[in-house]
Amino acid sequence: MRSGIFVIVLAVVAVVGYLSVYVVNPTQQALVLRFGQITEAPKTEPGLYFKIPFVQNVVYLDKRILNLNMPPLEPISSDKKRLIVDAFARYRISDPVLFYQRVQNVLTANRRLSTLLQSSLRSEVGRTSFVALVRDDRSGVMDNIRRDVSANAEELGIEVIDVKIRRADLPDANSQAIYARMQTERQREATEIRAQGEEQSRRIRSRADRDATVIEAEANRDAEIIRGDGDAERNRIFAEAFGADPEFFAFYRSMQAYESGLQSGDTSLVLSPDSSFFRFFKDPTGVNAPAGGGDDGGTGISTRSPSLAAQ
Repeated sequence: MRSGIFVIVLAVVAVVGYLSVYVVNPTQQALVLRFGQITEAPKTEPGLYFKIPFVQNVVYLDKRILNLNMPPLEPISSDKKRLIVDAFARYRISDPVLFYQRVQNVLTANRRLSTLLQSSLRSEVGRTSFVALVRDDRSGVMDNIRRDVSANAEELGIEVIDVKIRRADLPDANSQAIYARMQTERQREATEIRAQGEEQSRRIRSRADRDATVIEAEANRDAEIIRGDGDAERNRIFAEAFGADPEFFAFYRSMQAYESGLQSGDTSLVLSPDSSFFRFFKDPTGVNAPAGGGDDGGTGISTRSPSLAAQ
C-alpha cells in the first residue's frame, strides 16, 4: 500500500517537475503568460527555464529573419501605365511583447505586414515613372518602400530588414503593343537610314563619274597636246635633217617607201617603167633617174585595188 502511494507521489512530482521547466532554443524567444497576461520579461537567450505549472504557460516566437511573399499587384505609375509588380520583404520580431499584444502569431503578422507593404508599394509606384522603376531608380524606390513599411511595422513589434521588387513589368497585352510599336519605329528608322545611304551613294557615284569624265577629258587634251608637240618636233627634226643633207634625206625617204610599198598583200602597184620611184634602182645616187609623173607626189607610185589593176 505504501509502495503504491509512493509511486503515485513520485509520478505526480515528475509531472509537476516536467511542467515546471521549459527550454528555449537558439532560434526561439519565449514569453511566459499567466492567465493570458505577460508576467515576465521575454526569454531571448537559449537555455532551461522554470515556470509555475498549471498557472503559467509559454509562447514561443521565432527569432530568425522571416520571409513575406506578396501576391503580384497591378499599380499605376505616374506616367499612367499599368504595371505588374511582384515584391517580397524580410523581417524579424524585434519586440516580442508588443508583437504578441498586437498580432500574437506570425500568420496574423504576415497579413498585417502584407497590407502595409501593398499600400506603400502602390503609393510609391504612383509617384514614380515606369522608366525610373524599371531602370533608373529601382533601388531608390525599394528603399523608400522599406522605410515607409518599417515606420508602420514598428507598432507591431516588427523590424523590416529589406524590401525587394522581383519583377516590375507591363502586362502581356501592353508589352506586345509596345514591342510592335518599337519594331515599327526601328523599321522606319532603318528604312530612313537606307534611303539616306542610297542618296549618299548616288551622290558619291555621280561625283565620281563626273570627276572621271573630267580627268579623262583632261588626259585626252594633254595627250593631244603632247602628240601635237611630238609631231611638230618630228617635223622639225625632219626639216633639219633635210636641210643638212637633202640627198641622204631623199634616199632615206625612198628606202622607207620601198619598205612600205613592196610588202606582200592584196594591194597592186601599177608603175610606169620610167617612174622616179625606181630612180635608186637605176642609179644609186638617184641623180640620173628619168623624171616621171604619177599620182604619188613625185615618187611615181600609184596604188589601186586588185579589181582596178585587172581592168
